[in-house]
Order: sequence, then structure tokens, then C-alpha cells
Amino acid sequence: MSGAQAMADQINPKDVVEELIEFTRKDMEAVNEMLLARVGSRVEMVPEIASYLIDAGGKRLRPMLTVAAARLFSPENTHHINYAAAVEFMHTATLLHDDVVDESSKRRGKLAARMVWGNAASVLVGDFLLGQAFMMMVETRDVDALGVLSQAAAIIAEGEVFQLSKANDLSTQVDEYFAVIKAKTAALFEAATEVGAMAGGASEEQRKALKEFGAELGIAFQLVDDVLDYGGASGTIGKNVGDDLREGKMTLPILHALKNADEADCAFIKQHLGDADASAETVAKVVEILHSTNALEEALMRAREHADAAKAHLSAFADLPGCRILIDVADYCVERAY
Repeated sequence: MSGAQAMADQINPKDVVEELIEFTRKDMEAVNEMLLARVGSRVEMVPEIASYLIDAGGKRLRPMLTVAAARLFSPENTHHINYAAAVEFMHTATLLHDDVVDESSKRRGKLAARMVWGNAASVLVGDFLLGQAFMMMVETRDVDALGVLSQAAAIIAEGEVFQLSKANDLSTQVDEYFAVIKAKTAALFEAATEVGAMAGGASEEQRKALKEFGAELGIAFQLVDDVLDYGGASGTIGKNVGDDLREGKMTLPILHALKNADEADCAFIKQHLGDADASAETVAKVVEILHSTNALEEALMRAREHADAAKAHLSAFADLPGCRILIDVADYCVERAY
């Protein structure tokens, strides 16, 4: 049994999420009120599309991390509420934009917004949410925090463009893959925990530690997401499994398999990478190849390394209320693959 599997026997991911929800409940109620208030618009389609995705059942992990980081300390105002809401709007905007870029048909088990309202409306409502996010940041009058979140927005967009440029690119290197996920995913986790620390009154050293925690956590989270796209550690074929294959995404499992599989299996992956109509049988064959080359286990091992690195950045906060929850969240990010 691997170290990650042993940990999976000890940690119930559902319990960790519930623990985080309970720890942040009061502040997240205020965040949710702010989100609902800010999706209002004279244009009926704006709140329709925004609410459709916001209410689609996401865990709101990123804004909860902002709140939890602030709650490690003693926030003297409600700036962390603004930042958490801004982080959620930034995340929602990227989902709307991503689904258009990836031509996705589903999001969180529902039809993607673009399938209901069209690509143009999805992009424009994403832009509206980004505008609202920046308004909520500006209201705190904290230029440093605005700088952190503004920089994250730019990095995320840059990462998405880089990923698009590497789609179906068989020359993609592992370091390029990590550059993509650091930008498109880890940047927002990093900003979320950093501005939370800033709002809580953290020292420069504490702020840096929580920033690094978020960055490592984000990398682990995306690595596991890329494993889950192929059914998780078990490779179970279910709804939407294989979307990354169909979209031609050069994720770590695919890169590992292409390096270690035999010639016939490599040819099979290359043949179907980017095939939007790849069947469930085709995906199942690719998952079989991923297992035969230990590609999924390799990605999860890397995820565990980054989760452990994230936890190491919390060592200075061991005695603070809420630190144990953040440690468990790092473990949860990996264990949800099992």
C-alpha cells in the first residue's frame, strides 16, 4: 500500500470539507450575501448566468481558504469578506471562460453555461464578474492586496493561453506542464491564502508562509484533478471521464505514459489525443495504458509531495486555532483521488 493510500484510510475527505465549512461558516455567510448582491444587473441574462454557475454545487474551497487564513489571526475589519468574494468571482469567471475555450459541454454535472446561453454571453458575463471582483477589492482601499489579486488575474489568463498553445503538442515537457498549472490553478490558491493572511493582520513572514502554502496546495489540487479526469486512482470510468484526452490537454499522466509506454500504446494515445468524439471504450483503453505505466500513481505521488510541502509551510502556525484544518485540507486535496 502506498503512503497516499495509507493516508486515505485515515482521512475522510467529506469530514475535512465539513470541518472547513464549519470553521468558516459565519464569514462565508457574509461572503455568500456579498456574492448574491453583486450578481445583480439591469441586464437579465447577467444574474441568470452568474447564478447558474455559482449555485451549481462547487465547494467554494478558494474563498474558504481566504477566510481560514484570515481566521488564523484576528482580523480587525471585514476586508477578508471582500477578498473571499472577489476570489470566488475570479474563479467563476475563469470557469465560464475555460468552458468556452475548451468547448466543454458539462460543468459540475450540469450543462455548461455556454451550452445554455452561448459562448458570447458566457465570456461577457465572465468579464462582468471580473469587474465586480476588482470593485470589491478596491472598496477595501488596500493597494497591496489589490496588487496581489490583480497579478493573480493576469497570471491565470497567461496560463490559460499557454495551455491552449500546448494543446495536442506532443513535444510538451514536464516543466512546461508545471508552468501551466502553477499559473492557471496555483496562482489563485496562492493569492487567496496570501490576501487572507494580509486581512488577518499577519506579519510579512506569516504572509509569505501562507502564500507558499497556497501555491503548493494549488499544484497538488490540479495534479489530482488531472488524475481524476481519468477516473482517479482506481481508473473508474464514469461521467465526463476523459475530457482532458478529448481536449488534447498535455497533463502529467499523459506525459508520463508517452514516455514509458510501448510503441503501440504511445501510438494509440497520440491517435486519440484531441479527438472530441473519443468513445468511452477509447478512454478506457487510455486509462488502461496509464495504469500499465503507473502514470496515475506517479502523478499522485507528485501531488503528495506538494501537499506535504504545503503543510511544511504551516509549521509556524501549529499552535493557532484553525491550523489543523488547513493541514487536513492539504491531505484532502490528495485523498479525494481515492
